[in-house]
Order: sequence, then structure tokens, then C-alpha cells
Amino acid sequence: MSEARFEFSVTGMSCASCAAAIERSLRRVPGVREAVVNLATGRATVLYDDRRAGRRELAKAVRDAGYGVAATAEEAGAGPAKEYRALRASVIWGGALALTIFLGSMRRWFPWMPAILQDFFVLWALATPVQFVLGLRFYRGAWSALRHGTANMNTLVAVGTSAAYLFSAAATVFPGFFRRAGVEPQVYFDTSAVIIVLVLFGRLLEARAKGRTSDAIRRLMGLRPRTARVVEAGGEREVPVETVRPGDVLVVRPGEKVPVDGVIVEGRTAVDESMITGESIPADKGPGDEVVGATLNKWGSFRFRAVRVGEDTALARIVRMVEEAQGSKAPIQRLADVIAARFVPAVVVAALLTFGAWCLFGPEPRFVFALLNFVAVLIIACPCAMGLATPTAIMVATGRGAERGVLVRSGESLETIHRVDTFVFDKTGTLTNGRPETTDVLAAAGSGRAEVLGLAASVEHGSEHPLGQAVVRKARAEGVPVEAARDFRALEGMGVEGVVGGRRVLVGSLRLLEAEGVDASALAADAERLTGAGKTAAFVAVDGKPVGLLGLADTLKAGAREAVDALHRAGRRVVMLTGDNARTARALAAEAGIEEVRAEVLPGDKAEVIRALQAEGRRVAMVGDGINDAPALAQADVGLALGTGTDVAMASADITLMSGDLGGVVSAVALSRKTIRTVRQNLFWAFAYNVVGIPVAAGVLYPFLRVRLDPMIASAAMALSSVSVVSNSLRLRRARI
Repeated sequence: MSEARFEFSVTGMSCASCAAAIERSLRRVPGVREAVVNLATGRATVLYDDRRAGRRELAKAVRDAGYGVAATAEEAGAGPAKEYRALRASVIWGGALALTIFLGSMRRWFPWMPAILQDFFVLWALATPVQFVLGLRFYRGAWSALRHGTANMNTLVAVGTSAAYLFSAAATVFPGFFRRAGVEPQVYFDTSAVIIVLVLFGRLLEARAKGRTSDAIRRLMGLRPRTARVVEAGGEREVPVETVRPGDVLVVRPGEKVPVDGVIVEGRTAVDESMITGESIPADKGPGDEVVGATLNKWGSFRFRAVRVGEDTALARIVRMVEEAQGSKAPIQRLADVIAARFVPAVVVAALLTFGAWCLFGPEPRFVFALLNFVAVLIIACPCAMGLATPTAIMVATGRGAERGVLVRSGESLETIHRVDTFVFDKTGTLTNGRPETTDVLAAAGSGRAEVLGLAASVEHGSEHPLGQAVVRKARAEGVPVEAARDFRALEGMGVEGVVGGRRVLVGSLRLLEAEGVDASALAADAERLTGAGKTAAFVAVDGKPVGLLGLADTLKAGAREAVDALHRAGRRVVMLTGDNARTARALAAEAGIEEVRAEVLPGDKAEVIRALQAEGRRVAMVGDGINDAPALAQADVGLALGTGTDVAMASADITLMSGDLGGVVSAVALSRKTIRTVRQNLFWAFAYNVVGIPVAAGVLYPFLRVRLDPMIASAAMALSSVSVVSNSLRLRRARI
């Protein structure tokens, strides 16, 4: 078997049963081994034998199921935005028509309305475009579901609104038929119009979230350098990065991005690799060291030989991982769709049985009473409350979350996070502040603490290195005088030197002091202690003698320990994930209260760690802030990005914590739990209302109490059920999270 993979965008899906129908249609194509359709991203992934099937047959299968296939990447990217604009326009002008119809229909309550709006034919004319133009999508969806032997929310909307519309049209055209039977004709055009507009409004909320799913890919691609400087026999030449080939020698100057992956052949520098490793401290590089495309060269010029170009670069692989992880997420089956699949056929059968029973056993005029009760059953079963149960709760919850700085990207993530049992935290920039700070200032015998800090800061004042800047910040914070050093020199990979007050000062690694012949054995024990605590030890020497030691580290974020403790109390497993060395990682984890650490993990392997946890049956949430976290954020069941991080991380995540406060993770879990509880309450009462209302509408009370449910009362009851659902959802505005 020659297995091929085909990923493409699907248009026209509205619920989980749509995705299931497309999957069934694709799997019926000869040669297809597996087909997965992701409702959240609107993408399908198909594994197939390319000797038995082709992409044309797969696209035809999707179209035969009643859905569309995006022909180009541009069309796929524009699809969600186009859908959102269309829904917004439909809700605006549909809402205007529905409000007009409603006011005209309530002539008993609004006698001041113009007489023309009380005319049945005018209401009919206003309701028709809402029913058959705005409602066309529901008819198409219901027909598609019917062809595949299923029922969904489209079926509920189509059946319920059609019953109200057609009965109202009959009452408008044949009022005498009803009057001869002693029944005053009534119309329910407002019922059908309002239901259609409200359900469209719920879909508008979902489309708004879905329209941003491709942002992560676009932002990642935007990081790629556009040009490269290639070394040739006649000198250097700037060329498009796409033309670079493996083996080419390229030049990178200070402040430029590395164009492709390769190995340095000449020169030394420091490269900011935070987009790949997440680490805030630039990595020192020299001949033989690898450099990664799209990372930033900080200060030295160097030459390197291209090794991986185009689709083989680390950045391109990250892009592919984000795409694959987003496309592999299983869509969450909405409870309303599950209920609808069983509820709709039952309602139709109940309505038909009601009509037959009244025709056979009802009082005269039997047919009129049978028709009225038939319509009453369908109207009271209209899915207004059921359709509003989820979107209203999610709308209120996302608003409440935004007030607390928790931005929820979709209803799916809000449904999932309270079920998460494992939280994985990136270290740098997530658990920590993302930049080094001076944590310790130790003075040797005969020296003062302020003197050591002042001398070190004076020399580091001329350095752009993050560790040097941390020393200067510490001195200024403590009010220690800092003077400009003379004869400043950066010693590649070792430290800095300069003259302060006529004294030659060295600040740097033990290797620097050894190279200068300085005996630092008196500070060795303190240096070992700092290193053991995961800190960087910087020695300070004056005129060939060691005077002190500085400890520098990326410090734990305020509130991080409290957030971890809260998750532990809730019974959640907490894991720290980092590319840093194991010693530093374990020291920081102990401070944060985290026992499980995965250290020295490469960017591509972060997503593998998430997949491994998921393979254990875990529901996993990833919390991160850097570009290197994007694949893991997309792979996780729920990705949470800090608003203080990169745009790409936020675009890959399901939830963004705008303040960067990790307490937002706990708030997101609490918000999810309360929201889902509200959704379940809404669905229960919406369904219970139908369980009670349908038998009453069918006439079960008539033989005993001579009570029959008028369709107008059924319409009012349906509206009341919707009000109760919305009111219950609004309680989330006061939820404590």
C-alpha cells in the first residue's frame, strides 16, 4: 500500500454531526484508511492509498455529503472571516425584521403599532425572507442530515420554524376555514423569525472564535527572514532566502536574523534563541556551533554554512507541528446535538400521533383541532431554549472571564479545561519572570558587599548582555553608585573587563579568572552552592585578586507558587517542562512546589511530551508564552498562553491570560466548571420543558379537564423557557473565579 496524506479545509459545517457525516462519506471512498474532520478548525485529514483514490475523489465525497472544499490556501484562510461577516449581516437585518414582526404580532399588547403592521399579509411578507433566505442554511443542513439518517440542530430549527410559518400562512390565506370552525385565526410569524435570528446569533459567536484559527500559522511564517547574504568569489551578495542551498556560506551581522539553519565556520557572537528555546539569556556561539533560522544575532558578525533550508528548517518544522496538532484535535460533541439526534424524530412522531389521534377521537371540528394540536406540539418543541442553552452561557462566561483577564478563544476550550487532570508549565517566562536578576551578592574577606556590587555594575554598565544589565539594575535598586568604566572590553564567552577608579576589574566566569591567572579557590564553595541552586555564578576580581561573587537567576513569578498549590489541592498533576539543564530546572521547580520535572527538552520534543501524557489517558493543559511553546500549546487538550508572551503563542492557545498572572489558570478552571454546570442546567430545563409541554400540547389533559393548549400559549411558553435559560446564564456575571 502506498499511503498518502491529504489535509484540506471544509466549509459549511455547523455542528458535530456535520463532521461525522463528512467522515462517513470520506471513509466510503475506496482506498481511504482513516478520515478525521475537525469541527473547531474546519479541516479534514485523510490517510489513503493513492493507487486506489485521489484528491479529486476525496473532494467529491465531501461535496456529495453537502459541504464545500476550499480550493486554495487563500480561500481556506478567508473562509472563517467570510462566514463571520455573512452571519453578522444576517443577524443585523434579520433582527430588524424579527423585531418588526414581533411588535406587529403583539397587537393586544402594543395597540399603538401602525395598522399596516397588524395586517397578516404584511407580516407574512416580512417573515418570508427571514424564513427562506436566512433560514436556507438550516434547510440545507436538515436535508444533509436526513440523507445520512441523522438529525441535528438544523433539523429542529427547520421543522419547528416551518410548522409555525406554514400554519401562519394558512391562517392568513384561509381565515374563513378557522372561523367556520369557531376558532379565531392566529399567526406565529414572529415565532419562526425570532427563532431563526437567535440561533444565527449563537452561530455568530462561534464563527468569531473560529475565524482566528489560522493566525498562529501566519504569524509564524512572518518570522522568516526575507533575504540572506551569501559569500561568493567576488564578495557578498544579498539574495532571497528561498534561493539559499545547503552548503552555501552566509554572513550575519549584528542585529540581523539568521536566515536558515547551519553551523558557524568563522567568528564568535551571542544569539538570542528565545523564540526556539524560550531562554531569555543569549547563547554564546563560535566555530562549530549550530545556529537556527529566524533567531536574532545580538552583537558579533559571523559566517556559517547552511545545513537545513526551506521546509527542513526548525521554524518550518514548528509550523508543520502547529498545523498537525490543530488539525488532530477531536471536536467536542455538543450535548445539544446528542439530545437533538434522538429528540427530533421523537417530536415528529409525537406530532403525527397527535394529529392522527385527534382526527380519530377528537371532538368536532376534528380536523381543525387535530391541526392546531399538531402545530402546538411542533411549536412548543421548537429548539429556542435548547439552542440558547450553550451559547448564552458561554457568551456570559467569556465576558466574565475577560473582566478577570482570562480571554477564552472558543466554547470548546471552556468546556474542556475543567476536566483537565494534568497541567504542564513551561519554565522561562511562564513560571519565571523571563529575565535574569541578581539574587546574591557575596563579598570575600576584606571587601564590602556594596563595593563588590558597585565595581561589577560599573564595568557591566557598558555591556548589553542580559546578565550585565541585571547587575546594573540591582545596583541602582539598592542605591549603589555606578560610574562609567574606562577601557571596557567584552571577553567572548567569558565576561567583561574595565578600569574603575584606576583599578582593573574583571566580572565573569571561573574560566575568565583562570585565564587571567587569578586564584578564586576561596570562593569555590560559594560558587558551587549558587550553581547547585540553579543560579549563574559571576566572579568579581580587582587587580588580580577575587573580591566577591554574584548569583544571577531567572526568578520565580509572584503568585506562581500559590497557583501550583491551588492546582495540587484540586487534585491536579503539575509538570514543569523546560529546555534548561536539569539542575537549574529542579531548583526552580522545588521553589514553585512542583515535583515532576522534564528538563533539557528541545522545542520539537515539547509536543511529544504532551502526546505521551495524552497516550497515558490524561487530559492535558499546556501553559506557555514563547514561540517554542506553540506546537505544545496546539497539541494539548487546552493551551493557555500568557498575554505577556509572543503573539504566536497566544494565537496557538485556546485561552490567553492577559496579565501573565498564573492565578488566571486557576480562575479559568473555576470559570469552566461553573459554565458547564450552567449549560447542563440550561439543557436540563430546556429538555424538561419539552418533556412536560409536548404531552400537554398533544392534549393529554383534554379528556380529564377539557384543557387544550392553544398554539399562541405554546408560543408564549416557548418564549418563557428561553427567558429562563438566558436568566440562568446571566448568573455567571456574578460568578466568583
